[in-house]
Amino acid sequence: MSLRLETDRLVMRQFEQSDAKMVHGLAGSEEVARTTLSIPHPYPDGAAEKWIESTHYAAEQGESYTFAIVKKEAEELVGCMSLIVSKSHNRAELGYWFGHPFWGQGFATEAARRIVAFGFEELGLNRIYAMAMTKNAASYQVMRKIGMQHEGTLPQHVLKWGSFEDIELYGMTRADYEKDQQANRK
Repeated sequence: MSLRLETDRLVMRQFEQSDAKMVHGLAGSEEVARTTLSIPHPYPDGAAEKWIESTHYAAEQGESYTFAIVKKEAEELVGCMSLIVSKSHNRAELGYWFGHPFWGQGFATEAARRIVAFGFEELGLNRIYAMAMTKNAASYQVMRKIGMQHEGTLPQHVLKWGSFEDIELYGMTRADYEKDQQANRK
């Protein structure tokens, strides 16, 4: 299975240790960490290297597939997108972050469409879902744009920086995806 995917503007590939400095800078910014479920701030020294190593192991085990999102032309890291797989339920959670300088440029939507296709077409998943803090409207707008449906709000579902945050839940099934693909072909 290839862990290299492409879109018009982006390459999605496995992270390399040479990406660690950029991961530390992009993911570690307060703007990014504030609206993600698991990124710490300040970002600890050495954490990016350990995290990158863990993504390779998880992919080998089929537990998750984490992609560096890179602009094709500049070969510049702009963010990260992953599918965390539940093999027993044949589903995955889509998760992502993008560096603050790259917000609002459509990279997340473009990458998410390709990663979702990878999940349904290459991994054979039955369901993909995603979650975002209610205060992170840009994130769940991406979910809507790729065809996910709002499935509910989870009140005070996570504790982030001392405050309980509501979470918006979106998802799609393989049948939803196939229906969207057929409609787009017409």
